Amino acid sequence: MENIIIKEVKTAKDLKRFIAFPNTLYNGNPYRVPQLFGFERATLSPKKNPAHAFCKTKYFLAFKGSQMVGRIAGIINQRANEKWDERKVRFGWIDFVDDLAVSSALIGAVEDWGKSEGMTAIHGPLGFSDMDLEGMLVEGFNELGTQAVIYNYPYYPKHLEMLGFVKDVDWVQHELIPPKEVPEKIKRNAALVAERYELRTLQIKKAKEIIPYAKKMFHTLNDSFVDLYGFVQLTEEQIDYYIKQYFKIVKPEFVCFVIDKNDDVVGFGITMPSLSKALIKAKGKLFPFGFIPILRSIYGKNDIIDMYLIGIRPDYQGKGVHTIFFNELTQAYIDSGIRYAISSPQLEDNTNALNLWKHYEFREHIRRRCFIKNLES
Repeated sequence: MENIIIKEVKTAKDLKRFIAFPNTLYNGNPYRVPQLFGFERATLSPKKNPAHAFCKTKYFLAFKGSQMVGRIAGIINQRANEKWDERKVRFGWIDFVDDLAVSSALIGAVEDWGKSEGMTAIHGPLGFSDMDLEGMLVEGFNELGTQAVIYNYPYYPKHLEMLGFVKDVDWVQHELIPPKEVPEKIKRNAALVAERYELRTLQIKKAKEIIPYAKKMFHTLNDSFVDLYGFVQLTEEQIDYYIKQYFKIVKPEFVCFVIDKNDDVVGFGITMPSLSKALIKAKGKLFPFGFIPILRSIYGKNDIIDMYLIGIRPDYQGKGVHTIFFNELTQAYIDSGIRYAISSPQLEDNTNALNLWKHYEFREHIRRRCFIKNLES
């Protein structure tokens, strides 16, 4: 049997191979959506991603002879461990060929590093923050993914179980079918809630008009997500980073910010035309021609919407604020001929979030899992 060699990423060339490996492993797969190389490089770079200020990292490559056969990232999020009073090392960016010796060697490298840093458990897949890809696919292998989620082969979770991992939490996603017209009940409730609490929606025509409210939106996100699994509030540096990365390409008609009388964001729904098929064509590269299908997906005809972020400030939860942005976004979907909307991953026990879809015809079509293993036994 050929030995598995584990090599730590040390150079720019190593990191390039680390990022590129899944494109080879999933070549020709119709369901996996490639990540843009530049975004991946920025996320993994201590010089660009402000999360590295409080995260320790190790990236590893696996080889059989000269052939690369796997990769994995190890992350110790010190702020998360402090918040949740834990000593956990995260693993993410995990990909490997169907060989238990390979997956075992990769996981073992992160476990050994975690133990050397005093960690008592390992869990994942997770990123630096909730804004990164998280959760291993366990159901929905024949469903088209989105730009914001992990895709993996069915053998991945089987390997983890054989290596002693168990389920920690699951996230579910739904495929939603917008109604042919906004239900009268939603229209009526949205108007009543807006009047009762002196709320309005931000009326914008250009993406740049959102920027002044984007930071307020992330503050609301920090408040509304505070109790969710593994969540750590984003720092101001992270917020600036994500605004710069994402908010220049939003389509205003598919974004809804609910604003109070103090001009603060109390609720938001950020959705975008699906980039899945475009990114598959681009193969993770914007240039020389990858940007063309991406721009066509954003600004051309597209009948699928990806629902990236939805949140309501805690003091407004349970007051019907969600009807305001559902009223507006549903009408935008109808006007644009949207046939399907794909929800972001939501924790299976987050009933408040899951109840949002009761106004749509929907099916649960994807399930992903965070696994955990004790390192003390």
